[in-house]
Amino acid sequence: MLHILRLDRPIGCCRLLVPCVYCGCVPFVAFIPVWVVVTAALLGGLMFGSFLNVCIARLPAHQSIVTPSSHCPRCGAPIRARDNIPVLSWLWLHGRCRACHARISIQYPLVELATAALFMACVLHTGPVWQTLVDAVACFLLLGLAVMDWQTMLLPDTFTVTGIAVAFLLKVFAPGIRFHARVAIRTLEDAAIAAAMLLLVWALYRIVRRREGLGLGDVKLLAMMAAFMGLPLALFAYFVGVLSAALFAVVLLARHKARGSDRIPFGSFLAGAGILAIFAGKPAIAWYLSFYR
Repeated sequence: MLHILRLDRPIGCCRLLVPCVYCGCVPFVAFIPVWVVVTAALLGGLMFGSFLNVCIARLPAHQSIVTPSSHCPRCGAPIRARDNIPVLSWLWLHGRCRACHARISIQYPLVELATAALFMACVLHTGPVWQTLVDAVACFLLLGLAVMDWQTMLLPDTFTVTGIAVAFLLKVFAPGIRFHARVAIRTLEDAAIAAAMLLLVWALYRIVRRREGLGLGDVKLLAMMAAFMGLPLALFAYFVGVLSAALFAVVLLARHKARGSDRIPFGSFLAGAGILAIFAGKPAIAWYLSFYR
């Protein structure tokens, strides 16, 4: 479900005068001009995207994301503040280090732009409400996990397990929530059921094939997704993730670029499907269930 913007005024005066798609409330911040909210989401997304690049580069290697400060991975030269502006600095330096002129991966501006785009999409999807913050945090974590798993086949607990705790806090202490205990139990139940289901798949595959077909990081990832978006959307994301990963594997096998025993970064497909579920999961589930009415 998407918000309908008031288009009877010039775009600069347009407000998100619509209720939250989740709870129906219209908060006072809904009267802020759309361009202000979207611009804030854009700038915030670029800054958090820059931080996400640090997490992607360091967490799989078990390095601190605090120290040392940003530096060139090749020559170790510290990156100055003027060279650390999201996207713009990469363009200004033509994708090279100022000190040693080594190439800087295009991943950095792409992650920053993707984070900004997701933050803006969250604002336009649910409006300036608490659920937008929940969705934005989920998108931040899922994007980072997708890139990390694709590059390293690792899904760090710093994102998955910590993400479950963050989702729990965001939901239980959301403004206007009355039944904190009920929300807390529901969030934990969703995460536990999702983890148990994938653990069962993991165990059965290991018994039948006598080797691991899934990593436990995938189990924690699905649990985190269920904590953020609820069990139905997490299962929808799992279904889409399995289909997309299977299609990717078939293409690799058909082009003789992989063997049947090779591993693929399933977490990347699962995280990508989780982002899709945030924006399109509910309409997709409703469309599917309409065939049974």
